[in-house]
Amino acid sequence: MELKDKIALVTGGASGLGAACVRMLVQSEARVLIADLNSDGGEALAKELGAPAVFVKMNVVEEESVQATVKAAADNFGGLHIVINCAGIAIAERVLGKGGPHSLAAFSKVINVNLLGTFNVIRLAVVAMSQNRANEGGERGVIINTASVAAYDGQIGQAAYSASKGGIVGMTLPIAREFARYGIRVMTIAPGIFDTPLLAALPEPARISLGQQVPFPPRLGRPDEYAALAKHIIENEMLNGEVIRLDGGLRMGMR
Repeated sequence: MELKDKIALVTGGASGLGAACVRMLVQSEARVLIADLNSDGGEALAKELGAPAVFVKMNVVEEESVQATVKAAADNFGGLHIVINCAGIAIAERVLGKGGPHSLAAFSKVINVNLLGTFNVIRLAVVAMSQNRANEGGERGVIINTASVAAYDGQIGQAAYSASKGGIVGMTLPIAREFARYGIRVMTIAPGIFDTPLLAALPEPARISLGQQVPFPPRLGRPDEYAALAKHIIENEMLNGEVIRLDGGLRMGMR
């Protein structure tokens, strides 16, 4: 799918991987809805990028919030062709820790935001995307989800996070198969250790140490590298129903 003049929705678009995707889309002459709970970051990014970008405060787990955002895509730009799901949270908690068993509320929250939130956006956005006029190749839309290498190499303390990302991996192919009849492709990216706000609070020596675990290049991934892969997925019609690890060859250990 050619990006020029297409309309995209990026969840978690106010920072990190999402913000990098928003910038990539605007640079590619697409128009973008920045969907996030972070109003300050989202509004600042929209102001920076100008008319092609509009911020909408959205909660991925609330049906009415997502429906209003999909409607905003039509109201502001005339439709919806691309969805990039970057919204997510992470916690570190052992199933049996010093303070007792894992909090069920914390586990549920991670599943709700990362897995159910991603599915909620997909199921509501596809209604609008399925109504698009197909291009010459029969394509009407592209959906890109964000998993993690933790879906495969989850560490101790990542039960909730790994489960949520594993769910995203697991639903990629069946949804892609279902949406094939509409000409809508579904892909997932599983990033490794990336330099995002989730890691920003770590001391610099810890960040360097994490980056050195990557075989090559031995550093943290850059959000623009994630965005570059998202761009290629959108433009390459043969990519569908698959999960791509973007990790520099990293395979995580137990801790």
